[in-house]
Amino acid sequence: MGKGWLICIEGLDRSGKTTQSRLLVKALKSRGLDAVYTTEPSTGDIGKFIKRYILKRRKRVSALIEALLFAADRIDHVEREIKPMLEKGKIVVSDRYIYSSFAYQGAAGLDMKWLKEINKMVPEPDLAIYLDVPINIIIERCRKRRIKSVMEFPEIQMRVHEIYMKLVRDGKLVLVDGTRPIKVVSQSIQNIVLKRLKL
Repeated sequence: MGKGWLICIEGLDRSGKTTQSRLLVKALKSRGLDAVYTTEPSTGDIGKFIKRYILKRRKRVSALIEALLFAADRIDHVEREIKPMLEKGKIVVSDRYIYSSFAYQGAAGLDMKWLKEINKMVPEPDLAIYLDVPINIIIERCRKRRIKSVMEFPEIQMRVHEIYMKLVRDGKLVLVDGTRPIKVVSQSIQNIVLKRLKL
């Protein structure tokens, strides 16, 4: 995949992924590194469809269809955006990546081997970080922002969390305590990334 680096930041809804992804890019740029932010769903046509008709409208589709849509968007995202940037030597920081599919669609009952199979066309990240925030804090954050999908189905978030933690135990994700102040969490992530990059 070239000489760049692919880093992803994962976590439950309202765990601070977007904030920390953007702060990481900013910190890397301040060190003179060529870092870029990207996110899933992507800005491509499939990603826009997912955001418009599934996430925003909360349109009910089967977990199977959802998994296939996210996998298709991810492949498009890699081919159209991530791969070219890695080939130019950039550090790509993705706000969500393959582990989101494993956690969320896995929590919906889909077979993990099948989820890995439909995502095998995209590269594993060089580093994946999981922002760990307890379910009760997530629900409170969602209550303040009136995000009903999370508030109404806390048991789903618990299953998602369990899968993420298994991925941490399997060495796929590096756990970071996301309950601390934003600047403290950001510094922890930077330390992990810089150590991995040997800077």
